[in-house]
Amino acid sequence: MVIPDKSFRLRNEDVERKWYLVNVENKVLGRVATRIAALLTGKYKPQYTPGVDCGDYVVVINADKIRITGKKAEQKIYFRHSGYLGGDKYYKFRDLFNKKPEKILELAVKGMLPDNKLKKRQLRRLRIYKGSTHPHQAQQPVLVEI
Repeated sequence: MVIPDKSFRLRNEDVERKWYLVNVENKVLGRVATRIAALLTGKYKPQYTPGVDCGDYVVVINADKIRITGKKAEQKIYFRHSGYLGGDKYYKFRDLFNKKPEKILELAVKGMLPDNKLKKRQLRRLRIYKGSTHPHQAQQPVLVEI
């Protein structure tokens, strides 16, 4: 006699992915990053399973018009290390924002995703663009208000 399993576990082949469009113009960086991280992980879905990558694709536009609060523009510093002795590099927020505004949002979302094997796969589904145009019109992304 087989006892039916009352729990539901989603499998990778059963995941249906949607495309979402997020306009971050005049939105606060941290608040936007948390919503994008939730879309990438799929935590808002009723069939969410922690060990399965069930998130969706997210297209972000107007990354160069994102807003921050407080004195972060002068005080926030980003850190990188090459792995070699003396290979540490420090970047100020304002310098990195002027050069690559997409990188600011990508680093914020990356820090909010769980540190496991799914993180790299989830970040691949994040597409960030400076302006208001993007090449993903064929996927018909749904606009998400934040």
